[in-house]
Amino acid sequence: MTRQYFGTDGIRGRVGTPPITPDFVLRLGMAAGRILASHFDEPAVLIGKDTRVSGYILEAALEAGFASSGVDVVLAGPMPTPAIAYLTRTLRLSAGVVISASHNPFEDNGIKFFDGQGEKLPDAMELEIEKVIDQPQFCADPHLLGKARRLDDAAGRYIEFCKGTFPSRLSLKGLRIVVDSAHGAAYHVAGSVFHELGAEVIPLGDAPDGFNINQNLGAASPQAMAQKVLDVKADFGIALDGDGDRLAMADASGRLFNGDELLYVLARSRVRHKGKGSVQGVVGTLMSNLALEHRLEAMGLDFRRAKVGDRYVLEMLKETGWELGGESSGHLLCLDKHTTGDGIVSALQVLAALVWSEQSLEEYLGDLQLYPQVMINHPMAADLDWKNHAGFQRVYQDVSQAIEGSGRVLIRPSGTEPVLRIMVESPDKAEATRHAQALADALT
Repeated sequence: MTRQYFGTDGIRGRVGTPPITPDFVLRLGMAAGRILASHFDEPAVLIGKDTRVSGYILEAALEAGFASSGVDVVLAGPMPTPAIAYLTRTLRLSAGVVISASHNPFEDNGIKFFDGQGEKLPDAMELEIEKVIDQPQFCADPHLLGKARRLDDAAGRYIEFCKGTFPSRLSLKGLRIVVDSAHGAAYHVAGSVFHELGAEVIPLGDAPDGFNINQNLGAASPQAMAQKVLDVKADFGIALDGDGDRLAMADASGRLFNGDELLYVLARSRVRHKGKGSVQGVVGTLMSNLALEHRLEAMGLDFRRAKVGDRYVLEMLKETGWELGGESSGHLLCLDKHTTGDGIVSALQVLAALVWSEQSLEEYLGDLQLYPQVMINHPMAADLDWKNHAGFQRVYQDVSQAIEGSGRVLIRPSGTEPVLRIMVESPDKAEATRHAQALADALT
């Protein structure tokens, strides 16, 4: 069955434009409630959200939809996506729902689901929901209606969970850390985690107003965090995205480090401290830097590429039985610590590696030099058939032959935006730029 609503990371779009409208979200809640009620005797869901102003109306619509289908609702308020995954599991609920558009601007919003184990909702259940969402919905009998309550201690529970993933014999005392929450869902929890582990925290992006989420801040725009590190002479900078599952970091010099580099830190640290056998392999994506693959293989570790999207990284990790995976965008998975990507938990694992080694990020990554990747996002018109575009395919073949053995070409439609992503990777940045531009020009 072809997906109509669910993308690689739930349902997402501009608020007020289908499907992100109150009436659709109400029907989504009713449809999801019907499916949950068919699988569980006493279904209950946890609903969390980020700080977008639209979260109020979408939360109310979801709550009404679930309750009208006989599903109890627990409201967590603004909380990071990984917090909802953790709390859903620890509270033994049927599912968790997050209202967020992650790193997108405030005008967008979205809905994504977790199952009762705190993992992405299986494709099969998403398809079940899609199958009934456009059918006539109905309200349960009055004596079967669901109830709603608020989880008042959600933040405290999650803070303690995050702290528990950091080695108890280590401390962050003596470190000054800039923590950029992107005015998003982690604004009231991220700083507390690092502070309670001993660090001096300089907060950034911790004053959401409903409209400023991800605005020139966060993991997708980490330059402000890096500059703040320089301004206050901090040791590290940590930038999360709007829903707290993505991570970027900076060192004392203001140099930024992306997800590929941080994933390498996690793999190398585990090999150092737990032995080579503790890490059989690492999962990246089609976008992961070729240099990362080469370096991990030099360490004797297998490396596999999943489709872009942390759900696909997770699927491959479960298939292989491995624990470490991630995307260059900063979605990192440490399945020995959490069931899903978590920016705060990932940052703690990186910091633990550096505290253990008494090295800076740059020193720890001294043997990994990423290859330049040039990305062009070409507008994806409805009638653009790039696979059968003769001129584009001719240029694609020419570029592929020119960099064969030393680089890569990757063409893929975005799963979240109406663009065609054109990426060329090569040790020579000028060459990569020239080839990427030639591919984009072939479509104009």
